[in-house]
Amino acid sequence: MPKKRSGGGLTTTQQAAKFLGVAALSGVVLAGIALPAAGALGLAAKGTVDGFDEIPANLKTPPLSQRTTILDNQGGAIATVYSRDRTVVPLKSISPYMQKAIIAIEDARFYQHGAVDLKGILRAMNRNVQAGGTAQGASTLTQQYVKNVFVEEAGDDPAKVAEATQQTLGRKVQELKYAIQVEEELGKKKILENYLNITFFGQQAYGVEAASQRYFSKSAKDLKVEEAALLAGIVQSPSRYDPVNDTEEATKRRNTVLQRMADVGDISQAEADKAKNTPIKLKVKRPQNGCITAVNGSGFFCDYVRQIVTGDPAFGKTAKDRAKLWAVGGLTIKTTLDPRSQAASNEAATSRVNESDKVAAAVVQVKPGSGQITAMAQSRPYGLDISKHQTVLNLAVDHKMGGTNYGFQVGSTFKPITAAAALEKGISPAQSFTTDHKITLPGNSFLTCENQPADTIPWDVQNELETEKGTFDMTSALGKSINTYFAKLEQKAGLCETLSMADKVGYIRGNNKPLQQVPSTTLGGQESTPLAMASVYASFANRGTYCSPVAILSVTKPDGKQIDVPKSKCSRAMSEHTADTINQMLKGVVEDGTGTAAGLSDRDNAGKTGTTDERKNAWFVGYTPNLSTAVWVGSDGARQIPMSNINIGGQYYEDVCGGCLPGPIWRTAMTGSLNASETPAFNPVSVPRAKPKEDKDKGRDKNKPGDDNKPGDDSPFPGISIPPDLIGGNDGHGRGQNDGGTNGP
Repeated sequence: MPKKRSGGGLTTTQQAAKFLGVAALSGVVLAGIALPAAGALGLAAKGTVDGFDEIPANLKTPPLSQRTTILDNQGGAIATVYSRDRTVVPLKSISPYMQKAIIAIEDARFYQHGAVDLKGILRAMNRNVQAGGTAQGASTLTQQYVKNVFVEEAGDDPAKVAEATQQTLGRKVQELKYAIQVEEELGKKKILENYLNITFFGQQAYGVEAASQRYFSKSAKDLKVEEAALLAGIVQSPSRYDPVNDTEEATKRRNTVLQRMADVGDISQAEADKAKNTPIKLKVKRPQNGCITAVNGSGFFCDYVRQIVTGDPAFGKTAKDRAKLWAVGGLTIKTTLDPRSQAASNEAATSRVNESDKVAAAVVQVKPGSGQITAMAQSRPYGLDISKHQTVLNLAVDHKMGGTNYGFQVGSTFKPITAAAALEKGISPAQSFTTDHKITLPGNSFLTCENQPADTIPWDVQNELETEKGTFDMTSALGKSINTYFAKLEQKAGLCETLSMADKVGYIRGNNKPLQQVPSTTLGGQESTPLAMASVYASFANRGTYCSPVAILSVTKPDGKQIDVPKSKCSRAMSEHTADTINQMLKGVVEDGTGTAAGLSDRDNAGKTGTTDERKNAWFVGYTPNLSTAVWVGSDGARQIPMSNINIGGQYYEDVCGGCLPGPIWRTAMTGSLNASETPAFNPVSVPRAKPKEDKDKGRDKNKPGDDNKPGDDSPFPGISIPPDLIGGNDGHGRGQNDGGTNGP
């Protein structure tokens, strides 16, 4: 009979003989739960020996869950997150006292025996027979280590944990089988290192390094003998010997360990006695786990990072793979968050909107040209305690990334997208329309991308104020946020072209569904998110190139290897000239338009206000050449609240508007984020305006100066008339959707 199988291993008979030899010598093969000797043969008969010479690789190097550290772009810690508070350290970084203490109390003959301690088993057997039950166990450190690996792999799954800890014959056979193989392949030092890193020490601390930090606020390499003995004593029963909750019981257990160390010769009796007389001195460091501990209100950004790691294929092919990567942790994630920008945005979000207000505020900042998210803040704190007005709902992002179900209507902040689509089609900024404050456009004059009428119902559009009527060109219509103008501009530029431009600059719906082909799009009727809007306007700042938002710069695994992280994808959305033109026109919004309360005086800046129906959402989205910021204020609950006759941040508002609340928040965020020494300028470009027709009868009338600018003159160009050939009006090809809503400045 050959001694080896074809694969080189022992035969089944030899495996059984090897296994039964251990059982026969020990008189029991449980090695972790003590049974009378009579049970030994029954166990051997029930246990399996198949694959006895094979060992899973994870028993040699188990993927121990550890802390994941999330850093800002300067390397500063934002937060630490973990399912197990553990920091794996090599044996050389663990105090010799700790190594000796755990061996002395758990397995004093660790270096003398193999995977199974025959003397220990016989001793335990004798004690248990005398006690008539289970009074003492005989598990070696190696066997305990194997069991801990099974528990670790079970994670937080109750069924798997129960399976890993069940006291059955088959389980004990399996543990013994693996323990023998681990001893052969790892060696004593590595087993001890692995054991000290995997073991639970109570108070949510896994592994000796986390335990040392938890109880003494120091590294495991610096543990004194009495401190090491305390930790070693906890392992047997973390709840019973918890020094935080029961100092007396913990002291008794510590002293037992110290005496055991003296008995086996690890320390002298004098050393043991001195340590016994030393009172327990704890310096407890409370767990700081999760995004709720993030600095400067960056909990929502922290959670956004988690959403990326668990959702992007770059971090695993399947959702299960990515969830395991996050749970196991041990990652070092360097992000795009700028600490200065985050602090400024958090201050801005909380300075004018209180956490207890009926409405909330969100601020997001994006760096043009890179897509890097540099700040993400909200007026409500991150967390689960509703009584403290906490929330985990990220108001800045879409539903897929932890945001609301739909997002928020963006109002007039969409209008620059329509303007860009018109410019790309060759329509001049001087294009003017003369409208009343309320107009009706044929629904079938707006065509979808399939060249079908968007609707058969007429679309009623009106401006916020009855005085907002007359003749406007693109610049003045943006500055005064004229709804009727942009309805006609979308009609002339094309609904499909407008939607196409929206797609190119990264405008997405908050529910992650495709954009609807409806005319009200130009007035911001389709919900989006602050992050999307900051990215859209960053495209203007970046002279027409859109870059998708990114939050992660690098991810390093515990072994030092890097994971390829998602990169920003940049693509040209419009010509540089179109973007330059938009920039110049939006400069007028903050200089003398609806956004004057937001404007920065020390640098080029541009932006747009937005307010939706019944003032349920208010926006200001603006930018400099090197930073784009979106600010939203509105309802974060199931019911949207009209922001009229309302107190927000301790201030009364008759009517909230984009310029009067989001605007000042934007200015605070931008001022605190930007470096005073860096003031890049927009590329200068001449923007055509609607030219007035020169009065042929000028000088003939004897009117007094100023008579032309008489009350009731609704023209935005007082005292002058507009030539008919410059008024575009309805070209007969407009198309629309019935929407009687009003989107204000």
